[in-house]
Amino acid sequence: MTIQKAISGIQPSNQITLGNYLGAIKPLIEFQDQYEMYIFVADLHALSAQTYDPKTLYEHKISLISTYIAMGLDIKKTHIFYQSEVWTHLALNWILTCNTNMGELSRMTQFKDKSNKLVAHNGTEYIPVGLFAYPILMAADILLYDVNYVIVGADQKQHVELTRDIASRMNSRYGNMFTIPQPLIPKQGARIMDLVSPQQKMSKSSINKNGTIFLLDSPEIASKKIMGAKTDSLDQVKYDSTKQPGISNLMVIYSCITNKTIEWIEKQYNGKNYGVFKKDLALIVNNFLKSFQDKYYSALKQYPIFAKQIKLNAEYCASISTIRLQQIYQKIGLIK
Repeated sequence: MTIQKAISGIQPSNQITLGNYLGAIKPLIEFQDQYEMYIFVADLHALSAQTYDPKTLYEHKISLISTYIAMGLDIKKTHIFYQSEVWTHLALNWILTCNTNMGELSRMTQFKDKSNKLVAHNGTEYIPVGLFAYPILMAADILLYDVNYVIVGADQKQHVELTRDIASRMNSRYGNMFTIPQPLIPKQGARIMDLVSPQQKMSKSSINKNGTIFLLDSPEIASKKIMGAKTDSLDQVKYDSTKQPGISNLMVIYSCITNKTIEWIEKQYNGKNYGVFKKDLALIVNNFLKSFQDKYYSALKQYPIFAKQIKLNAEYCASISTIRLQQIYQKIGLIK
């Protein structure tokens, strides 16, 4: 029986949030026994953000690897590597760029959102090309390994759809070149929302940090953020993402950490007010953060040992993707 392949990547920008873990990292742990996994630290993608700090980028890369390990990812079972150490990603990126049109990129929702923020912040329209072309490099990351699934949050589904469109177009033009991947979106927790503005996704870059729980937050800070989370005047613990987005978001967090169903939470807190629910959730989050932080700092100390395996993983990915790239070169006429 052929084992199917899946891929995922996270940018090493700033601290990892609770939303990153529940939406992007936890599913990797659950899927590592089901698929041949390619998991990369998207350090090249991080360069598309003009706010990134060159002095701390490398530290953030190490921190992300340590987070992966602390959360339970097996660096020998899965192919965890740094994107920048596998040159074939950039080579395929250019080939795909020549087979993608500007109209497709301009329709990307994330580009619209992020570019609007840049204009509003600077007062002038300074939008990096890397931000515009970001989805093409993501397509290269995916198509290079002929994966069956791309593990993403709901906000990245559009990028996977673009990848599928590019792959289908090139398959039609040059013959069968790429496997058409499917997005694999976790049913719950794929989109953890901001605690202060529950209509927005919890983000590392949020201006109001009270809406974001970072995995390295102290228990006191995390508790304060949860207790101050926006809810509503209904004061009933009931899931309704439209009418009660704030409490619904907190319920999803509760569910994802404890593995309790939303229905169980509703029954457990039937007739109880938000204060009781928030106190319980704060305790759950604090216990989770303490356990994670103990493992994280242990992994951080052992990073020099783990780094050797990460390097081997990158060498493996480079070797198989080089062969794959040669096949693509033949298809498009660069070599015989």
